[in-house]
Amino acid sequence: MKTSLLVFLALCTFSVFGFNSTKMNTQSLSQNKALVSEKDSILRHVVLFKFKEGTTDSQLNSIEESFGSLPSKIPEIVDYEWGLNNSPEGLNKDFTHCFFVSFESEEGRATYLPHPAHKEFVELVGPFVDDVLVVDYWIK
Repeated sequence: MKTSLLVFLALCTFSVFGFNSTKMNTQSLSQNKALVSEKDSILRHVVLFKFKEGTTDSQLNSIEESFGSLPSKIPEIVDYEWGLNNSPEGLNKDFTHCFFVSFESEEGRATYLPHPAHKEFVELVGPFVDDVLVVDYWIK
């Protein structure tokens, strides 16, 4: 009976301390993964535009060129690409233009958003936009 009680107490003690230790290690591992993940990842800022009817090709070209000039004006932009929708599915809801702007950190994005060059672009595009959709996400 004494042996059973000692084994039971030993198991309880191990379980309690082992669980707490495992929990601590898991938290540290999660925190480390988050740090490593952020350092090894790129933050994508995706902007989709639906333009007003009557927006001319010339106006669209000016918008495309203006957005394309942002990487040379805002050093926090580490990558940039854009394209026109060509999906055969017909699910684009009249969004025609997709722009991808990439940052190394959320701080880079925080610098970009109020940057004078970005604000200037927003003012340029504003009168022609019927709708805009923005999604940000981390990639590996």
